[in-house]
Amino acid sequence: MGFSELIFQKVKFHWFLITPALVLLLLVFAYPISMILLKSFLDPSLTLRHYLKFFKAPVYMRVILITFKISFTVTFISLVLGYPIAYLLSRVSDKIRNYLMILVLIPFWTSLLVRNYAWMVVLGRHGVFNRVLMGTGIVDSPLKLLHTTFAVNVGMVHMMLPFMIMALFSVMKGIDLGLVKAATSLGASSLQAFLRIYFPLSLPGVAAGSLLVFIFSLGFFITPALLGGRGDMMISMLIEVQVSELLNWGFASALAIILLAMTLILFYIYNRLLGLDRIWGGVR
Repeated sequence: MGFSELIFQKVKFHWFLITPALVLLLLVFAYPISMILLKSFLDPSLTLRHYLKFFKAPVYMRVILITFKISFTVTFISLVLGYPIAYLLSRVSDKIRNYLMILVLIPFWTSLLVRNYAWMVVLGRHGVFNRVLMGTGIVDSPLKLLHTTFAVNVGMVHMMLPFMIMALFSVMKGIDLGLVKAATSLGASSLQAFLRIYFPLSLPGVAAGSLLVFIFSLGFFITPALLGGRGDMMISMLIEVQVSELLNWGFASALAIILLAMTLILFYIYNRLLGLDRIWGGVR
């Protein structure tokens, strides 16, 4: 067998391996998005009115802004809370890490709906949190915590925090702590060694976790629907109303495409500013 025939056989074998994945990707990703894109232009006939309706009404743009604002807030809070937890997980012994990892993964063992109802009980007007505040004399009357942006952020952070921790931990566990020790032995303080050695090495985890949490947060529906108020409507809730109550599939499809386009634009900006190579540890 000649060299060219060997290369041809190798290429054929590679295509044989990836064909099932390509078919699955086309069926569960490309085909549905294509149908949604066509429906946004062809419902009931070829038209741009669904997109014009979105850009003419300020209320729809406000929903988009609320969606991105909540997603950014949840991502930031998840990063602030998740970073020290992931740092702790990377520094403790294997035995302690296993127990702590169970605590991190416990939210995955409970239904998403159950977790949201639990927060309704905790944050309600006569819920656990208000009873504690009133019992200790901190407040005289119950605080309005449920059906607020605060409740939405709390509920979504609870859902997203394990994803952030796992993304950070997967990078932190591979950081050579000898570099930090070398920096301290050369006269750097612990804070300087952390800021100039450890933190830059953990940035791929920060980038991956932030991107993952932000994209997941954009499509949240149950949490803002149960814990949020009228001023916290996210675009997933608006799409649900258009489909289930108004049966306006064309406008709902246009909303989904607009959200996808805005997400891809933000993704492009992220890549230009930070570089997707930071996610897998490359150098920008």
